[in-house]
Amino acid sequence: MSTIDEARLAASAHQVLREAIDPRLPGLYRGKVRDNYDLPDGRRILVTSDRLSAFDRVLCCVPFKGQVLNGVARWAFEQTADLCPNHVLDYPDPNIVVGRRLQILPVEIVVRGYLAGTTSTSILTQYRAGRRQMYGHSLPDGLVPNQALAAPIITPTSKAADGAHDEPLTEDEILARGLLSPDQWRQVSQTALALFARGQALAAERGLILADTKYEFGVDAEGTLRLADEIHTPDSSRYWRADSYAQRLAAGEAPDSFDKDVIRAWVAERCDPYADEVPEIPPELIWKTALTYVEAHERITGRPFDPPQPAPPVAERVLAALAGFHGG
Repeated sequence: MSTIDEARLAASAHQVLREAIDPRLPGLYRGKVRDNYDLPDGRRILVTSDRLSAFDRVLCCVPFKGQVLNGVARWAFEQTADLCPNHVLDYPDPNIVVGRRLQILPVEIVVRGYLAGTTSTSILTQYRAGRRQMYGHSLPDGLVPNQALAAPIITPTSKAADGAHDEPLTEDEILARGLLSPDQWRQVSQTALALFARGQALAAERGLILADTKYEFGVDAEGTLRLADEIHTPDSSRYWRADSYAQRLAAGEAPDSFDKDVIRAWVAERCDPYADEVPEIPPELIWKTALTYVEAHERITGRPFDPPQPAPPVAERVLAALAGFHGG
């Protein structure tokens, strides 16, 4: 049962960070969720906004989302540093992480422990379409939606440019195209499975199921493989409540979710999200999602969520923090 103080959160509900653009900082790159800056000294500033992205587009903004993602990622990086070094150098603001600039590997590594998902690259979508061979794996007939797989599998995709679709890849395709060397693929795949096992174990301690997640890896100037971006957040991962999972699976119902699947499902039920204009998402659904993100932060990390203060506005606070890097 959640113990979050909804009234306290509501006082900061207007605090939404849509973007963090500082024209005085160099190397601006705008992702779907993060606004990034590359400094001349090799550091990268990543500002996590409240934008919610799915289906290769931004759908809306959700209060507290950026702070939740940054906080969960910070905790998860700490919990996995013994398995893989990461890019983190500093956290100058609740929405900002400063990291080493990495050469990002051109393959997105997705690890899946369950037959789940709503996007075109998800194994459930492909399974429902009749496919049994995907990502170099063979799945048996007779599986039901959201059922556990016999063992976690890696389902890599290409890293598409904004507005384009990620494309499924197999190990053979990755090696044949030279996207990764055999040694890189071996290290990345072994590390990803170890990270996923750690994430599942930590989630289980909190009464959660980590159903799937994605990892972004890069190589630093010394050639060391490092985790980049985020890890085990409600955006990069699919979390379910463990206590109701078996009952809902038996009833053919979707698991209670701790991620953006609620909005993804709402959109997917009303249009082709890859081709159609997305209908306006109801404010009450956005607020429900905001509360879910906050609860996810507290459940995943075991740490209380401290909402932004009524003043200054989040955008002003973030821009003030970015001002500290002028000339950096």
